[in-house]
Amino acid sequence: MPEAYIVTACRTAGGRRGGRLSGWHPADLAGKILTALLERSGAAPEHVDDVIMGCVAQVGEQSNNVARNAVLAAHFPESVPATSIDRQCGSSQQALHFAAQAVMSGTMNVVIAAGVESMSRVPMNLPATLAEKHGFGNYMSPALRQRYPNVVFSQFAGAEMLAKKYHLSKDALDQYAYLSQQRAIDATRAEKFRDEIVPVEARDPAGVPLGSHDVDEGIRFDGSLQGIRNLNCLLEGGVLTAGSASQICDGASGVLIANEAGLKTLGATPRARVHHMTVLGHDPITMLEAPIPATRLALKKAGLKISNIDLFEVNEAFASVPLAWLQATDADPASLNVNGGAIALGHPLGSSGTRLMTTLLHTLEARRQRYGLQTMCEGGGMANVTIIERL
Repeated sequence: MPEAYIVTACRTAGGRRGGRLSGWHPADLAGKILTALLERSGAAPEHVDDVIMGCVAQVGEQSNNVARNAVLAAHFPESVPATSIDRQCGSSQQALHFAAQAVMSGTMNVVIAAGVESMSRVPMNLPATLAEKHGFGNYMSPALRQRYPNVVFSQFAGAEMLAKKYHLSKDALDQYAYLSQQRAIDATRAEKFRDEIVPVEARDPAGVPLGSHDVDEGIRFDGSLQGIRNLNCLLEGGVLTAGSASQICDGASGVLIANEAGLKTLGATPRARVHHMTVLGHDPITMLEAPIPATRLALKKAGLKISNIDLFEVNEAFASVPLAWLQATDADPASLNVNGGAIALGHPLGSSGTRLMTTLLHTLEARRQRYGLQTMCEGGGMANVTIIERL
């Protein structure tokens, strides 16, 4: 069976809600990443067999197959197809899995996996709330309500359940949040994100140019641990605050995947091999615990131990997620989210999967390490796990 190789990967710097990327239409922002992937790989657009793009809020400016709209906005040939997928926060990680599976099957040779989310222009939960507001019902069907009576699926409640189950104190969560910020600050000042970020023109909500945007806007360069400790909890009686939760973010990212035939066509040298892919469902009420059993399953299937993995990217939806994952897996904390995570860099939902992979690839290369593992919690109680091997 053919292998799936990563040829190149890149991302925009994250933008705060209403911030420096809020003037971009998401299809145009994603188009910038598609163009950058071709420029960095030396590929011609006609070499691309498909574009698979993650996006969670597929309504308004992100509706009508935002992936296809991004392809056309990037001035790719009309013959290049594209599709948009939603596996909640893991959407673009799943896009990467589908892209890898396509080239491994031999039915395609070069596929782009990407993701985009403008949480400024298409607010979180808008597909559900907008439809319900106009009388078009709720996603909770009668059968679903019967199976989960009196349940309101909530990531905030799930994050608190996770903290309680793993005995995570508010102080531990606050300290982890501060660590994420400090690691992101250190990485930015040391220019560790320089090669993975595609600079784009910053635009305010009205589209007025603001100069180049190449630094993640969510990083709190002047923040303090005490400042995080002083924030109010998100839920009454809870332990999580806005400081220990991922930031609402605008952004786009992508990875170009090829098999051996695709590499030959492109004349490209691969940077990493997709070693293993797993996706797993888990409890949809706790919702955010799925990365733990999914990681165990992935390692078992891959014939690896946690000690074989050099670097980990576990999405920081809330600080309780990576801390619970560390406790359950006994992974080395010094190898987890070493350049900060979504608490500092932002969580642009449908873009986060390929954003994490972009950072993981570049960090493995900078450290000359071999194996990297990426996972994230997803709405509905699911998790993807991807293991790559640097070449």
